[in-house]
Amino acid sequence: MDLFKLYRDRLVESVEALVQAGQLPAGLDLSAVTVEPPRESGHGDFATNAALVLARQARRKPADLARLLAESLARLEGVAAVEVAGPGFINLRLEPASWHKLLRAILDQGARYGASAIGAGRRVNVEYVSANPTGPLHVGHARGAVFGDVLASLLAHVGYDVTREYYVNDAGRQLEALARSVHWRYREALGERVDPMTAEMYPGDYLIPVGKKLAMERGRELLDMPESGEINELGWGVGGWREECANFGRDEMINLIRDDLAALGISFDNYVYERELHRSEKVAAAVKLLEAKGLIYTGVLEPPKGKMLEDWEPRPQTLFRSTRFGDDVDRPLKKSDGSWTYFAADIAYHLDKFERGFADMIDVWGADHGGYVKRMKAAVAALTEGKATLDVKVCQLVNLLEHGEPVKMSKRAGRFVTLRDVVEAVGKDVVRFIMLTRRNDAALDFDLAKVTEHSRENPVFYVQYAHARICSVMRHAGEAPGLIAPAAPEPTPPEWLRRPDELARLTDCDEIGLIRSMAAWPRLVEGAAEAHEPHRLAFYLYDLAAAFHGLWNRGNEEPGLRFIVHDDPGLTRARLALIGAVRQVIASGLAIFGVTPVEEMR
Repeated sequence: MDLFKLYRDRLVESVEALVQAGQLPAGLDLSAVTVEPPRESGHGDFATNAALVLARQARRKPADLARLLAESLARLEGVAAVEVAGPGFINLRLEPASWHKLLRAILDQGARYGASAIGAGRRVNVEYVSANPTGPLHVGHARGAVFGDVLASLLAHVGYDVTREYYVNDAGRQLEALARSVHWRYREALGERVDPMTAEMYPGDYLIPVGKKLAMERGRELLDMPESGEINELGWGVGGWREECANFGRDEMINLIRDDLAALGISFDNYVYERELHRSEKVAAAVKLLEAKGLIYTGVLEPPKGKMLEDWEPRPQTLFRSTRFGDDVDRPLKKSDGSWTYFAADIAYHLDKFERGFADMIDVWGADHGGYVKRMKAAVAALTEGKATLDVKVCQLVNLLEHGEPVKMSKRAGRFVTLRDVVEAVGKDVVRFIMLTRRNDAALDFDLAKVTEHSRENPVFYVQYAHARICSVMRHAGEAPGLIAPAAPEPTPPEWLRRPDELARLTDCDEIGLIRSMAAWPRLVEGAAEAHEPHRLAFYLYDLAAAFHGLWNRGNEEPGLRFIVHDDPGLTRARLALIGAVRQVIASGLAIFGVTPVEEMR
């Protein structure tokens, strides 16, 4: 049950009744009318802008229309008071019985509370991580991985048909560097004398077992191969050791990346390989499609900003008219050697998504790709003639700290701290939750010491502690003879958690406040999904946990507010129903995050 939608529907019915009564004109556009929490809780439970939105259409002053609407809203079931504020806002306050009714609905719906069907089965492609297959994932990848995975879960929770996708960039210079690095480790494994690694190679120890495995499988075969054979369309030598080492190294790195992601609880529905786009001529086909639309031409670009003219070498290039679709400059599609640019391959990849039935696409990129957003959106708009949408979420940097000091790089990785290092240090659940405690477009400090603290300053502990505390209360209540029956917790809330007469005993302002907080959950889930902002759930869960802990602390100071009142089973059952619903909402939120709610804190 979404209480905000319910009262908006009732507001619409009230307006329509006034139209039928001739007090308002017909044909009013109600699409901009909202019912939402007031900016200040003291102003009531709901606020609506209806009078402000409809005043001009109704040819009335906002304040006069607000008073007319207030009279009608005051007659609604469950409304305790209605008042007009400011230039025409209307504030509503509900009777306690309305909150008790909502609490019963939350318990009845169980894990379904907050789920939605707004996605209506619409297909959406969420592409994330997509790191070059040249080594293990680093801690920066963890943020995009968690963000993308939780966003996918959130969209599925509200009814979208979601495909999680990884795009493997296996056709660039990085793969050539990987090939040389693997060949170096291969020769090393065979006991060959090798020159020192060059600056273009990957020095991390993670390639040592790759070289050994290649040596075991192929023996000394690759030593007798030339570096390259016949040159293919990618500029690679087919049949040489470079191609063999590139393919072997890529596959091994993808397996390593899969294992790293599995440690974080992440898996993908689909992997798309850039090299296959080239081999299937999809890149050329995408460019031809743009050419047919008159969007490809040969021209000379202006020198990049900040470069001295003597550093600029003007030359004719094959260009895409991306400025027609909001980009800053037109973009080249071919390199000086005649091969396709990365951008050309990315154009083909997004056209491939569209042709697979994805009109809704979400890309999750790292901080260094921010300047790439406009051109990619321009390409999608041009390719699909506006029939597809692309939302690019750029995840800013993660600063890995320990007691406030930067963490040293990983020897195994060579130049960075790996994702696996962090997961093994603090656990999957901590990493997943903390990565969502900031907006994706803001930098995030991840302090290995702070994220394992048992304090309010540690969000993941604070939320988990609320869930564990509630489980503890339920266990103690179940152990008290004759207090409740049957013992909790149970998969489905037992009848004693939903008795109307007992829930009516929840009258304290903080008890009602907890129900009011839970009323916001369905609305928040839908809003976070539509905005592609899963961090909103982390903020909400922290606030809900804080409200619960606040009531717990009051019970320590005022025995009459404790959850278990041994000489009053009815009041105990009502309060257990209340915190049982809180536990249920927290568990639902953590499930979307891929975090396991704990029943005991150790």
